[in-house]
Amino acid sequence: MKRIFFLCFIISTISFFAQQKKKISIENADIQYADEQKSPGATILIGNVSINHEGINLTCQQALLYKKQNFFKAIGNVIIKQGDSITQTSNYSDYNANTKQALSWGNVILKDPTMTLTTDTLQFDRVNQKLFYRDFATIVDNTNTLKSKKGNYYLENKKFTAKTRVTVSNPEHHLASNHLDYYTDSGIAYLYGPSTITNTKNNNKLYAEKGVYNTKTDISHFTKNAKLYLKERTVEGDSLFYNKNKGFASATNNIRIIDTIQNFITKGNYAELFEKKDSLFIIKKAVAISIIEKDSMFIHGDTLLVTGKPKKRIIRTYHNVKIFKSDLQGKCDSIHTNQETGYTKMYKSPVIWSDQNQITGDSIFLQSNIETEKLDSLKVFNNAFIIAKDSLAKEDYNQIKGRNMFGKFMDNKLKLLLVKGNAESIYFNRNTETQVLETITKEVSSNIEFTLENGEIQTIKYLKSTDGKTYPPSQLDEEGRKIKGFIWREDEQPKNKNDIFIKDTQKNKAPIKKKVLEKPSLFIDEKTKKKTKPTIFGQ
Repeated sequence: MKRIFFLCFIISTISFFAQQKKKISIENADIQYADEQKSPGATILIGNVSINHEGINLTCQQALLYKKQNFFKAIGNVIIKQGDSITQTSNYSDYNANTKQALSWGNVILKDPTMTLTTDTLQFDRVNQKLFYRDFATIVDNTNTLKSKKGNYYLENKKFTAKTRVTVSNPEHHLASNHLDYYTDSGIAYLYGPSTITNTKNNNKLYAEKGVYNTKTDISHFTKNAKLYLKERTVEGDSLFYNKNKGFASATNNIRIIDTIQNFITKGNYAELFEKKDSLFIIKKAVAISIIEKDSMFIHGDTLLVTGKPKKRIIRTYHNVKIFKSDLQGKCDSIHTNQETGYTKMYKSPVIWSDQNQITGDSIFLQSNIETEKLDSLKVFNNAFIIAKDSLAKEDYNQIKGRNMFGKFMDNKLKLLLVKGNAESIYFNRNTETQVLETITKEVSSNIEFTLENGEIQTIKYLKSTDGKTYPPSQLDEEGRKIKGFIWREDEQPKNKNDIFIKDTQKNKAPIKKKVLEKPSLFIDEKTKKKTKPTIFGQ
């Protein structure tokens, strides 16, 4: 029993001294009195009022102190100081010493070494060293001005958690968001919702739904639905890094870069953009898309490089290049396009398919009309070869070969072909009514001109002396029906825009001939007249 009594005594003593420690201390008041009718239970303090409670000092013009409740109401020119670092002024303030909670309202201004906060109503939680407001506040530090409807400020780590109609502004940038964490000492903002950063000097914009923005260095890294709006381009990606001062951006995964001046889009899964050099580098499923009259041309390669000013840009695509357009497809190792001249050059085993025609050569150049962006002409240099599969026989092909070839397009359709130098042709002639193959014509001339309709040859004109012959089909075997160098590359043709990403295996290449020792044949020995095997390698 004595032990229980002693324990209760110890607990009550600790509680008593704890309560005594929490009591508000009056340091000064010109007048002190009580008025139980007007302010029951309160001590009324008037003139140069000063109170203290566990490291906090409060001064005001007048106050009501409720000693029993350990509660204080300050009125007029209220100043709260916590140590040497935090000072707050307001018109009114309530302070609960038991919970260490202060509620201030009316022209509230709070200052610490890194910022100044102004609001109408501010709650101060001394236990957690947290400030919070629910009806707009403005925070000014050495770099920015932050405004929001709701927010918390954590004094120990200098962090604002701001919500609802948040803005962070400085002379060069304006950040708008609905949820962010902002550190006043570092100037770093962590974004947690739809956010837009506007460059007030040139109106460039950044948008993201999650990421980090350093307001002092102008470096940002966004990780959700990121977009960069520049004067001439829009960059989109799952992840986006941007250094404004260096004019450098890099994006990762599901990238889309839109040329806002030209009808031109580039895509990929990794990109680097250099603003000051007007250059763009894309890899990982890189593709360039040109929009031409409700149709689009897709060009894919392992690497895509875009350089130059708008309307003067050079687009270079390297390795495993494929092209798809509804009426034109192509393939080569590398391609070079000049937007200013409308000239496109294809290198290393180039091939294009236009309607039913397959066109190959050592190099192929395409000329587009700069105004309409439609194909205008075609140039094929060295070993020019055009092949069109016969419409009724899978094994027969109309063919034209020469040193160089020049073509003319109308409405993106190949209409005219001129073959210059060592021109050869094979043409399958069918009865116009029955479509039965009647003859096969083989011609050789210096120059040959063809007109086409819907991809099929309509007329043939030999510009110089010709050496040709027409054969009945039975007189020409499979080899005789093909010009030397014939290769049909239909398996490499992209049939839709997704096919441009398919890597072709090694096709149409001559197989490597292996050296094989033939089985030794028998021969007659003249002396014995018996069949024997010859000796091999001295065996």
